[in-house]
Amino acid sequence: MPPALDVLIASCAPHPSKSGYVENETLYYPPGLPLTATLELANHPILDAVRNTLFPALPVGHYLTAIRDKLEIWPKGNGITVQARPLDKRVATVLVTLPVRFRGGTLVVRAADGGEEKFFGRGGKGGDLEWEAFLSDCEYEIQPVRSGCRVTISYAVQVKSFGPAGIQPDPLITPSDQFLDLLSPVLNMSRGRRIAFYLTGEYGVNPGEVLAESLVPNLKGGDSILYHALKLYKLAPELRWTAGGYIWAVDQTVEFTNEGADSPTASVSRSMLGGGRLPPIRGPFSSGSEPGEDEVDDLRHRVVKSGAVPLNDTDIAIVSDVVTFPGLIAKERVPFVSAMGEIEKLVVNVLLVVYVP
Repeated sequence: MPPALDVLIASCAPHPSKSGYVENETLYYPPGLPLTATLELANHPILDAVRNTLFPALPVGHYLTAIRDKLEIWPKGNGITVQARPLDKRVATVLVTLPVRFRGGTLVVRAADGGEEKFFGRGGKGGDLEWEAFLSDCEYEIQPVRSGCRVTISYAVQVKSFGPAGIQPDPLITPSDQFLDLLSPVLNMSRGRRIAFYLTGEYGVNPGEVLAESLVPNLKGGDSILYHALKLYKLAPELRWTAGGYIWAVDQTVEFTNEGADSPTASVSRSMLGGGRLPPIRGPFSSGSEPGEDEVDDLRHRVVKSGAVPLNDTDIAIVSDVVTFPGLIAKERVPFVSAMGEIEKLVVNVLLVVYVP
């Protein structure tokens, strides 16, 4: 073996073995010692392959990250050491075999349901890296190496997101202590009440097609920090659409429906818009021109018919408003056909509503 490999083996410690006498013990590099590896997982499309194969339904706004776990050496005649299921926050394990020549050393992966799969590999031939990935509920072992030694580096794959919602709430963005100190008195003064904050980001969605809650994985900047801060206080924030002093339930979209499909006020589809940018309604309930009383009443009737209720009829107190923060309120738009047969857009805002016990 190369002298550098001898030095590496001499630095390693043996795994506990339950298989009795073995020719050579399985080794691992002590985690307390520094390890500088030229292998950088980010330079290989491994995580993309892991996401597409093991996590095809991973929600938007979630990302896989890999943390180096341990380096292990499986010398000739190694004992079989079962690597138990890890207890950390990983969702999968990536096992990279370095290009060191060996024979034997088959990788055996066992799933939680008892299923078993073997990976024989190329034994370091060709000087290429080999890798395998499996879910965190699996355990694995390396069968005896007949010649040479197998050297592997394992990585713990974790799910991260820019927001606090998802499979494992572990956001890449977290509120600072100063932000939490500023938020704390607001929450203390709001005990026993339901309060709401306007979101400030632009998300480019149609409130008539998606729920406001669908924005949670994609929250930006201050919206994400505020949402996560409330989560840190063990509260349950929810996102809801609001417009013109009305608010929709958390499970409702801003959907305008009419009695007949041939009605000039029927709802507008994406194909009818042709991708063009249309002027938004001015004010809470107005059209591109100065609105008449009939137009305002018609729009209010549609809003109520879509399921919205007046904010004054709820127990929600808005902490921020468009008067205090002009121009910093998220604005999404719902297209519709006015009573005059003109295409208009209803400007809809997003409220982050939370009850403070």
